[in-house]
Amino acid sequence: MADRKIISVLRGGQKEEAWLDINERRLTILLTLSNGWSKTYTGVNIYDCFGRIIKEHADLKFLCKGAKRNVRPSSMSAQMTLGVVAYENILGKPASREDLVNIFDYDDQDIVSDPQLQKDYFFLWMESIRDVEE
Repeated sequence: MADRKIISVLRGGQKEEAWLDINERRLTILLTLSNGWSKTYTGVNIYDCFGRIIKEHADLKFLCKGAKRNVRPSSMSAQMTLGVVAYENILGKPASREDLVNIFDYDDQDIVSDPQLQKDYFFLWMESIRDVEE
């Protein structure tokens, strides 16, 4: 059974809605845009599926945590929540439960259109906490 999320996207500065039908059993997301276009994406988890979506649609700005530069699931959260819950990392600050977010929650700050930028930030964050004492 699919779970439907409605998220805001920006296309050419205009806000519109996109529908994400998430099938956690099959690890797929069916993306439907407001113009009726749709496509199914698959991945190793839901976060990975969403990363494929934002990369393929670089002309759109997906206004949610999953498209934010500093959001990425840990290995454990990727396994336990299929990547739906991730950490919003802050440079110099070790991750804690308070930093957990749902990747489909609204956000419009520091949105990226390439998951590689999220990966790059993650490694930068890892370096920033290497010598931090809790």
